[in-house]
Amino acid sequence: MKTTELPRWASGVVLPLLNLFSALLVAAGVIVLLGESPLESLQILIESAVLNPEGLGYTLFYASTFIFTGLSVSIAMKAGLFNIGSEGQLYIGGLGLTLVMLSCDQMLPGFLLIPAAMAGAAAFGALWAWLPGYLQAKRGSHIVVTTIMFNYIASTLMNFIIVKYMIPEGQLNPASRAFAEAGAMPRLASFLPQLGDTPLNVSFLLAIAALIVYGVVVWRTSWGYSLRATGLNQNAAHYAGVRISRMIIVAMLISGALAGLGAVNSIMGSTHYLSLNFPAGAGFIGIAIALMGRQHPVGIFFSAVLFGALIQGGLDLSVMKSNIPQETFVFIQGLIILFCGAMENLYAPAILAFLNRRKG
Repeated sequence: MKTTELPRWASGVVLPLLNLFSALLVAAGVIVLLGESPLESLQILIESAVLNPEGLGYTLFYASTFIFTGLSVSIAMKAGLFNIGSEGQLYIGGLGLTLVMLSCDQMLPGFLLIPAAMAGAAAFGALWAWLPGYLQAKRGSHIVVTTIMFNYIASTLMNFIIVKYMIPEGQLNPASRAFAEAGAMPRLASFLPQLGDTPLNVSFLLAIAALIVYGVVVWRTSWGYSLRATGLNQNAAHYAGVRISRMIIVAMLISGALAGLGAVNSIMGSTHYLSLNFPAGAGFIGIAIALMGRQHPVGIFFSAVLFGALIQGGLDLSVMKSNIPQETFVFIQGLIILFCGAMENLYAPAILAFLNRRKG
């Protein structure tokens, strides 16, 4: 009997690796056109982002935020929702974090201030995702359209709030005042000196914990089963007793909260103040991570590390190879999204045919 669906090992490992290899192959062609050696460029990137301990610290620092945004997109996808709004939810989450910090950082000790700020980030991110979820569940508005629009609203709103209300008197930088030292996330370099002066902090451990909780909840609880059933077939889930509208809203609330928590790493772990445009596209990178990682905790982790390495290695490579602009790595990210998203099943028919020939 012929195989009609890819086995889990093929869809979860082989297909993403083939898609990644295809994206890197196209990128190698672009680097050749720029007059540089793809193999030498790859060697520099790996040494800078992975083999060098300080570079690895920066790679994992970037990956910490990407894990949260990847989880944000993934849990919505499990409910059959394509949340494009993680960028805006991350931005608004940063506002919630900052409001807690500016109000309480002179009064609360660190062990109370840091959890309170994290709660503020999660709450504001969840609230920003609630309205698109409500409109999808109750009014039939398409979640892709509403979340995209909410990204622009968030950007404009944050621009107004930061410039109008948060810039300290006499300061030109569009940012809030710096937080008190009690609000800084502990850095891992304190325990691992070889990481050097990198901003890698406890948020990385929180991101790992979030991956574990996500995996347990989605695959080992009845609510997670209902979530996945909703994403696979809403009609069947409805007849099984799942309240679809409620599931959509709750999934979007959790999705927004996870995106909001992504602000903790960059604000409390690095800058220690709220700055204009601090998300820097991390919410959109979360889409690629969710697609490439197949919404699985292990896949999300390695995808986040890959994108962190592309950013860290790309910065050093653009300095060492002036012919390769930093924008080249934005192009590579786009290629990965293309092959893992729009062209996801490019290799699936060939893999199926190969498996059926072996079985025959």
